[in-house]
Order: sequence, then structure tokens, then C-alpha cells
Amino acid sequence: MSALLRSLLFALFEIVITIVFAILALLCFPLPARARYRIITTWSRLIVAGARTICGIRYRVLGAENVPPPPFIVLAKHQSAWESLVFQAIFPPQVWVVKREVLWIPFFGWGLALLSPIAIDRRAGSRALNKLLEQGRERLARGLCIVIFPEGTRVKPGHRGKYRAGGAWLAVKTGTTVLPVAHNAGELWPRNAFIKRPGLVTVSIGAPIDARRFTPDALNGKVEDWIENEVRRISKHSA
Repeated sequence: MSALLRSLLFALFEIVITIVFAILALLCFPLPARARYRIITTWSRLIVAGARTICGIRYRVLGAENVPPPPFIVLAKHQSAWESLVFQAIFPPQVWVVKREVLWIPFFGWGLALLSPIAIDRRAGSRALNKLLEQGRERLARGLCIVIFPEGTRVKPGHRGKYRAGGAWLAVKTGTTVLPVAHNAGELWPRNAFIKRPGLVTVSIGAPIDARRFTPDALNGKVEDWIENEVRRISKHSA
């Protein structure tokens, strides 16, 4: 079966599953937060399973033994939509730091809004940082992990975006362990591309970092160096 036909079948599967789970998400609004999380994140697991079955996108995890007890902050490479989905299967219950516009996306955004994300208006400057710190502390106090993509947007394989220090700043301010994560998902599920290609994605989890030992800038630099070096090691491309 051609990659085009596989991608078309997967797109149809994704549309149907997304509509069904958007309705389920709205219906489960009265349930406790943990129950909502289990129900809504089943969508992510099904999409990852569909990508494997239909498109042939498999994955392996290196460094799974590095995952500490929650809560912790994941600072990860961002290449595609795939990692946003699979992280919900790899890591404990989590929230994402996202642009607030993401919550306006029909169906997907509605479901995401019920998972207590930290939605930031990047144009708000210091007010956005204050919101990140306030809501980040609250989510961590509830035992939730926080997933942040320091580059802020998806970056093509072989390229490097500017690593913003907001995630490292939050980790230092709250004294929270950081887990750096590299992967090569963009080689099979490219940014904004309809065609998905079969193959094996490698997700590599680095050693936990004690944020209390660093300034935000030093921590951000350490995370960037590890992620980019690891991406070069596991990828067909080089930054």
C-alpha cells in the first residue's frame, strides 16, 4: 500500500476518532479531573496506535529508566504532532504549556482545554511569565508533570529553533526536576505534511537534572546542548 493511501486512511481514522472523543470529552466534564484525563488521553493512545497500524510508524524509548517519580518538567524537542501524543503514553499524567490559540481549534482544542493546560499569550511579556509560574506551581502541587517545548514551535529535522528559557525558569523557580527528551519524529511525521512515512521513531530520555543547581539560562543551555547532541546521534539529519 502506498504512503499516500495509508496517509489518506489515517486522516479519515483521525477525523472520526477526534469527533467521537471531542463529544466524549464534553460529556465527561462533570467527572473528577483524573477520570477526565484517562478518558480524554485515550484519544492520543488510539491516534498513536492508528499511526502504527495504518502508517507503519513504530517507536522505541531509550532511557525509560531515567523517568523519576512525578512531578517533573519535560523539556523536549518539537518536530511534529506525534510527540505530543505519545508523551501521554510514555510519561505520567501531565499538562502542556501551549499557546492559548491552540484551545480554539475545533474538537482537539476543546478536549485539550479539559486537561488543565497552561495556556500562554506570548505577547503578554512578564504577565505571561507570572501566569506560567502561578499555574505551574499549582499543577506541580497536584502531582502533575508539565511538558514544555522550549523551541515553541515545530522545527524541521536537521534544524534548530531558538530555545526559550521559560521552561528552565519555571523549573528553577519551583525547584523541580527537569527531564530532557530528544526524538526524530519529524522524519516520519513531518510538520504540516499530509504524507506520513513508515519507520521507527526513537524517543531518547536523558538523565534527570536538578534545577536547583542552575540559573535559568545555564539550565536552558544544558538542556539545549543535550537535546541537540542526542538528536544528531539518533537522526538521519544533523543540525
